[in-house]
Amino acid sequence: MSKAAKNIFKWGEVIMSKVKDSLVVKLLLAVVVGIVLGLVASKDVVRVIMTIKYVLGQVIFYCIPLVIIGFIAPSIVKMRSNASKMLGIAVLIAYISSVGAATFSALSGYAIIPKLSIASSTEGLKKLPEIVFKLDIPPMMSVMTALVTAILIGLATAWTNSDLIEKLLDQFQNIMLSIVTRVIIPVLPYFIATTFAGLAYEGSITKQLPVFLIVILLVIIGHAIWLTLLYGIGGAISKKNPLEVVKHYGPAYLTAVGTMSSAATLPVALKCAHKSSVLREDMVDFAIPLCSTIHLCGSVLTETFFVMTVSKIVYGELPPAAKMVQFIILLGIFAIGAPGVPGGTVMASLGLITGILGFNDSAVALVLTIFALQDSFGTACNITGDGAIALMLTGIVERHKIFNDSNVTT
Repeated sequence: MSKAAKNIFKWGEVIMSKVKDSLVVKLLLAVVVGIVLGLVASKDVVRVIMTIKYVLGQVIFYCIPLVIIGFIAPSIVKMRSNASKMLGIAVLIAYISSVGAATFSALSGYAIIPKLSIASSTEGLKKLPEIVFKLDIPPMMSVMTALVTAILIGLATAWTNSDLIEKLLDQFQNIMLSIVTRVIIPVLPYFIATTFAGLAYEGSITKQLPVFLIVILLVIIGHAIWLTLLYGIGGAISKKNPLEVVKHYGPAYLTAVGTMSSAATLPVALKCAHKSSVLREDMVDFAIPLCSTIHLCGSVLTETFFVMTVSKIVYGELPPAAKMVQFIILLGIFAIGAPGVPGGTVMASLGLITGILGFNDSAVALVLTIFALQDSFGTACNITGDGAIALMLTGIVERHKIFNDSNVTT
């Protein structure tokens, strides 16, 4: 075998290895397998499949309150213990950007989704068979109880400078991250496969699958609109040309699309931002690493539009405006403390989807699926948007001269 052929074979093995380990590939395969099973399986087989789905859903929903406490409480402690004027400004801008993106997405959803060809009628669908048995695993507390507990524990730990509790919270966060990566994410493909098997058996999946593709395209367009707005605001605040930042972000955007990870993209994003002639180097070193973990505008924009679409598909109507306002305000908080894994935002906010919007397990599985299929573009929007925040902070620093290297920790 020639050297060129060996190199091609080697690269082929690397690519296949990455494809095999890709969550998106696994979820796509789960969708296909689930649909095929639902179309060909007998009623007895579907009963078993629905039982597996029920048990897996119980495991996932049991973990939700623990995930909320595990990520929100330590994040609050870290923000308070590293408190500085610039840190507070950066967190506030990131929160406003996330809430603004979600609000824009919700308004667009109310305007666009009713015009999509979404079949909400259940007429003509098969009835799913009863499950074989129920294995109930109720959560230790409700979603709102977990959120309030996380906020109070985080604030009290920061107020009292409790080093021991802070270390325990950090360790608990690592434990919950391990549960997310080793339990929840590995069972997701099976949960989604069983969900789509049920949808295919009912006969509704053939009506709704094209809608998913349209919605994903609409969300990507929404990302572009929001990034344009962010960089426009950054240019207005800094009095600098935002194109001098955006034009360097191509490699970071492509890296985020390929990795679906803000952490993996961070070195590339730093390199891209440092190439800009209008950004201060100290602001780049401060804002880009910080915002890669707390600024998730693309993810919250995506999730908001998707939950509204799924609500229309599953329940035949959009969520009430009052519930969406509550969902968006809390989603901004959850985004700041979301775990740094693919789909971290939607995983951290599952409690909001079930607690505030009242989604059942089938609706949750649909949200998880279409979110994962575009997660790379949401991550790319998050990363690219960080450059706009760095531009805003550059303008604020130069205008008010409030930055001091000694009082900011990233």
